[in-house]
Amino acid sequence: MNFRTLDLNLLRVFDVVMVERHVTRAAARLAITQPAVSNALRRLREATNEELFIPTSSGVVPTAHAEALWPIVRTALANLQRAFEPQAFDPREDSGLGFTVAMADATAALFVPALARRFQREGVRVGLRVVPLTTRDPREMLEQGLAEVALGFFPELPAALRAEGEALSLFRCEHLYSTAYQCVMRRDHPLAATETLSLDDYCAAEHLRVSFAGRARGFVDDALARIGRQRHVSITVNSYFTAALTVQQSDLLTVLPSSFLPAAGFGDRLAARAVPFELLGIDIGYAWHARHELDPAQRWLREALVAVAAEILALPAAGATA
Repeated sequence: MNFRTLDLNLLRVFDVVMVERHVTRAAARLAITQPAVSNALRRLREATNEELFIPTSSGVVPTAHAEALWPIVRTALANLQRAFEPQAFDPREDSGLGFTVAMADATAALFVPALARRFQREGVRVGLRVVPLTTRDPREMLEQGLAEVALGFFPELPAALRAEGEALSLFRCEHLYSTAYQCVMRRDHPLAATETLSLDDYCAAEHLRVSFAGRARGFVDDALARIGRQRHVSITVNSYFTAALTVQQSDLLTVLPSSFLPAAGFGDRLAARAVPFELLGIDIGYAWHARHELDPAQRWLREALVAVAAEILALPAAGATA
């Protein structure tokens, strides 16, 4: 490819098609016609002598060459944008700008009230929309633009990003704080009569499982299987709040983050006991797409989330540790 004759506008089209994975949606986002997008992709294919996209019934799928090229193109475009566009951002200006953050209800119970207090205290005028986080791997929703930041427990994401290499990965993830799971039941539950819950009593009880995706098996079941035990799950729900309300009015046990109970107002309504077997801890982090790395408004949002996490760490009732 002769770089001197390359039309750099083709790279912008390539970038948007990579995000949308659909020619028509890319055309709408670029405010050009679908044939113009198709023509740009043809010219770029001819310039690179490589197939970049494979048409499918639902859009286009990038080839391995396109996947390898995208991080380089995206970084170059971001650097150009940073050089030519104003970088000042004042969250106190009513610019009509809004952010979308994905988080589960346990995390939202901690962050949203603290963010509201911070926004009012500092006169922040930007909008904030919180959407449900229904996965332990937020990369797809971040790539599709369903949220700018995902906030939660992503146990496998840091290792996956390290394996990709930071320079090549399209995503970023940083740790905020850690907390732990507890076994939760109503305050007058027979098993709440003692301060220690035995493994036999735990396994003999009826249970409620929390699964964002509604799966029939979770990490608690996997942990029990590793020691040759199992539990009987009567109900599976997709939110911690529903789980807390349900066990408060039944004999079921559930497992919830220790930081959730006081934040959601259940601290004096439920009994919590240590889980009687080894269970992974909860490392709360935030993830975002690399396309937002240099955007000043997005940087402000991430800094606000880090500041709120520091406030949460300072609350003894939150049960969080650095």
